[in-house]
Amino acid sequence: MKKCVRCGQTYSDDTLNFCLNDGELLVNFTGEEPRSLFPDEPPPTQFADDSPPTLAMDRARITNQTNWPQSSQPPAYWQGPSTPARNPSYTPGTFNPSRDQTLPTISLVLGIFACFLVCCAGGIWLGLPAAVLGFLGMKNADSDPNRYSGRGMAIAGMVLGIVTFVVSMIFIVIGNMS
Repeated sequence: MKKCVRCGQTYSDDTLNFCLNDGELLVNFTGEEPRSLFPDEPPPTQFADDSPPTLAMDRARITNQTNWPQSSQPPAYWQGPSTPARNPSYTPGTFNPSRDQTLPTISLVLGIFACFLVCCAGGIWLGLPAAVLGFLGMKNADSDPNRYSGRGMAIAGMVLGIVTFVVSMIFIVIGNMS
């Protein structure tokens, strides 16, 4: 015979290990009250990582749903928000066109080609347009930065154009003198 120490219910089935009312561990009961060997000792401390007693020994309670304890309602926070969240209104994004970099790009490309063709007077017919377009591209980027960009490319194209133009002029002057 076994007895629940919490509610006092007695069970004649010796295969039960837990009380069917409150789940408390059943103790063997002989008819007299059990006496503790150490009456002043507190109950044992339970830690968070201590696993609860398993129900694997209690086959009748596991397989027979009528012996299961009544389940309580889950807490409110498990059931989700009480009011559904409203979907935010999505507005289409405004199209932000990229800024114009045409003149600085052309200036840089012409300046690079002028560097390769500086020995055959490429600085004159490629370097001079590179310098002019670089100056115009830099002026556009400075005057209206919301519409034009590429100031660095314009400066690079302008410098390459001026340098190759000057070097080509030096090659022509030296070639005519000799």
